[in-house]
Amino acid sequence: MSERAHNPRQTALAPCVLEARGLAVGYDGVALVRDVSLAVRAGQVVTLIGPNGGGKSTILKTVAGLVPALGGEVRLGDKPLGQLSARERAQSMAVMLTERRTLELTTCWDVVSAGRYPHTGWLGVLGEQDRAEVRSAMELVGAWEMRDRDVTHLSDGQLQRVLLARAICQRASVLLLDEPTSHLDIRYQIELLSILRRLLREREVGVLMALHELPLARAVSDWLVCVRDGRVMCEGTPDQVFGSGAIDDLYGLARGTYDPATGAVTLPAGGGTEGEVCDA
Repeated sequence: MSERAHNPRQTALAPCVLEARGLAVGYDGVALVRDVSLAVRAGQVVTLIGPNGGGKSTILKTVAGLVPALGGEVRLGDKPLGQLSARERAQSMAVMLTERRTLELTTCWDVVSAGRYPHTGWLGVLGEQDRAEVRSAMELVGAWEMRDRDVTHLSDGQLQRVLLARAICQRASVLLLDEPTSHLDIRYQIELLSILRRLLREREVGVLMALHELPLARAVSDWLVCVRDGRVMCEGTPDQVFGSGAIDDLYGLARGTYDPATGAVTLPAGGGTEGEVCDA
């Protein structure tokens, strides 16, 4: 049963907060993925899925403006991304990537409060409302008790929650999330999905993310974009993608290896106990 939490009809009528048109992404002039076109509406989750190294993270970085596009266009709201200043982008778009950056001698509070800087004056001084936003975001992800801890002493999962809190308190209309559930155990994966549902419901945030966990992608997404071999192989609602056999083609699986209804995987002969079934 789907866990998607809002009315698809309302989503279809919602304004487009992010759009990519004919986007080509890559490095040093070499395209990894071409002709990417997608739209994210307020209150909608669009998820990129596909094999490792397929270009999902590069698409996100290009949409965020961190990597120059090799072709096509990204629009944030009704404006081309290239026409917006860094401050204007940060006021509308929050980005959470997987790289663990060096954050020595920095508390969790400092990291999360950086999400408020696009909304402060040029001195970056937090006001009462800014501090309230920081606390609210940290409480939402279960990180408030860690506020005075040095981030270098956090586990990967704890750091993931702190970075998510920073993105939330930015109060952007678009969230870009690259593998937000990586390093999280099942409890915090479920909590993350609950947080996203709450943001969709209460703030009408649009979310574009990449996920490896197929059951989570199916549960939380409104639209899936399947990326493989330098192109968008297919796209559609979770029911359309998982019900069409596209997952087998996307990951190069033998038919019947993956059961999209249960998430169970049947190991092929020679790869373990013949006919062995395990949960994905």
